[in-house]
Amino acid sequence: MEVFEAIKRRRTVRKFNPARRVTDEQVEKLLQAAQWASSAGNLQSRFFVVVRDQGVKRQLVEAAWGQSFIATAPVVIVLCADLDRSASKYGSRGRELYAIQDTTLAAQNLWLAATEMGLAAGWVGAFDEGEVSRILDLGNGLRPIAIMPLGYPAESPSPPPRRWLKEISKQL
Repeated sequence: MEVFEAIKRRRTVRKFNPARRVTDEQVEKLLQAAQWASSAGNLQSRFFVVVRDQGVKRQLVEAAWGQSFIATAPVVIVLCADLDRSASKYGSRGRELYAIQDTTLAAQNLWLAATEMGLAAGWVGAFDEGEVSRILDLGNGLRPIAIMPLGYPAESPSPPPRRWLKEISKQL
C-alpha cells in the first residue's frame, strides 16, 4: 500500500472483530513504526504501554469516562510523552510541547502502519491523565497523551468530509 492510500484509508474505528487476534509480531511492527517517527533533537521522547490484560483495559474504560469500546479491542497502546527526556535538552518548551509533538508523530506512524497491515485503531484523548498514570504505574516524567485501541475492524466507516484546502491553507 502506498503512503497516500494509507492516509486516505485510515479511519477511527470503535468496533473490533473479537475473533481475530493481533499477534505479538504485529504489535512489534507497530511499535517499530512508532519508534521511527521524527522527534525533536532525535531524543525520541515517548514511551508506549501495550495492554492486553482485560482487567487493565476495563480500568482504562473507567479512566476514559466510560468509552467502553476500549475494552473490546484485542490490544490497547497507550502513547506517553517522556517529559523529562525532552526537558533535559529543551527545558520547559521540551516538556510542554516537543515531547507531546514527538508522541503524536509516533502515534500517526503507528496508525498508518496499522492501516497498511489491515488493522484499525481509535484515538482516545478524553481521559483522566492522573488515573491512567496510576493504572499503568507510570513514572512522574511520563504523561499519557493518547489511548489507542487496536484490532481488526468489525466496521468500515465512510470517510468523513474534509474542509477545502483553500480554507485551511495559504500560499504566499
